[in-house]
Amino acid sequence: MHPASIFHQDDTETLAALIAERGFALVVGADGQRPVVAHAPVLLDGDRLRFHLSAANRLCQVLRANPWVLAVITGPDAYVSPDWYAVADQVPTWNYLTAELEGSVRAMTRPETMRLLDDLSAHFEARLAPKPPWTSAKLDPGKLEAMLDAILGFEMSVERRIGVVKLSQNKPVAAVASVARHLRGRKDEGSRRIARLMERASKDA
Repeated sequence: MHPASIFHQDDTETLAALIAERGFALVVGADGQRPVVAHAPVLLDGDRLRFHLSAANRLCQVLRANPWVLAVITGPDAYVSPDWYAVADQVPTWNYLTAELEGSVRAMTRPETMRLLDDLSAHFEARLAPKPPWTSAKLDPGKLEAMLDAILGFEMSVERRIGVVKLSQNKPVAAVASVARHLRGRKDEGSRRIARLMERASKDA
């Protein structure tokens, strides 16, 4: 990641909030000169990022040989038309939020992986209230053991974290307000969320 300094975000709490909200990452390992990629649900606890993969996923083999991972968590994003700035000589761009975590990983034990599954389900099921939360206790014990045989849990020790919060901070206040107004009128949720974040950032500035 190479963010312009005005968009650079290294506040630990801000990045943790984005990761907790999204809970899903692009996980990248390296096999020689070639990247190997998987998508995985993630939980961040301080300097510890936990995730699991299918045991059949090639990335599991890669991480055994080279236990270093880059995890990319992407938040809302929106295309910005230069016409929306009401300022001359602008170009198209994209507003977005993202976080990168990098560090060494270790394979978790079976009990640790089971704990991760319970923590993940508790985290995401809480969003579905008032629905009674699903728990692993609802699974047949044999089915649960078979599922655990089919996955591998990993824990990253976070050694580098960086984020981007790009919300047109480099534009005049009136231009930011104009872009936010146009995005608020778009049909996709990403654009509307970016609009709300832009408006909130303008109030906090």
